Amino acid sequence: MTTETILERPGHRALRKGRSSTPGQIYFVTTVTHGREPIFGDWSLATGMARLIGNPALWRGSKLLSWVLMPDHLHALVRLDGEETLGKLVKRVKSVLAQAVNRERGGFDPVWAPAFHDRALREEDDIKTFARYVIANPVRAGLVSRAGDYPFWDAVWLPSA
Repeated sequence: MTTETILERPGHRALRKGRSSTPGQIYFVTTVTHGREPIFGDWSLATGMARLIGNPALWRGSKLLSWVLMPDHLHALVRLDGEETLGKLVKRVKSVLAQAVNRERGGFDPVWAPAFHDRALREEDDIKTFARYVIANPVRAGLVSRAGDYPFWDAVWLPSA
């Protein structure tokens, strides 16, 4: 099945329906691995990906506010400030990460599912509440008992070391 065929499935169309890209808007974005494979359960691989995700250059002018890399998905809060649309930004980020994964693993396997979920946060939404939700994901998943025990996340509200 081709990517074009997958993207024409009703569920993927529904994810794109009403999607907008507004500069200055904060988006809660989730993307899952291909087949929900726990690719990032591999500590070494997740460590390398966390370095890439946290690199401001990857986001090209947009601002990554909070993120967590789970074994089979990525959650991120992103303020869209660059020239890319949200769709192009997420597609490019997923592509860069997939290339790095495949270099590390020595293959050309799909890394990410073709679509992603997003939610534009309204002004009245508490952005820090969403950030806490993002970084508490490993606790809810039972991977750790405290968010601080999980190494693959960050938030701009934390003081620099």
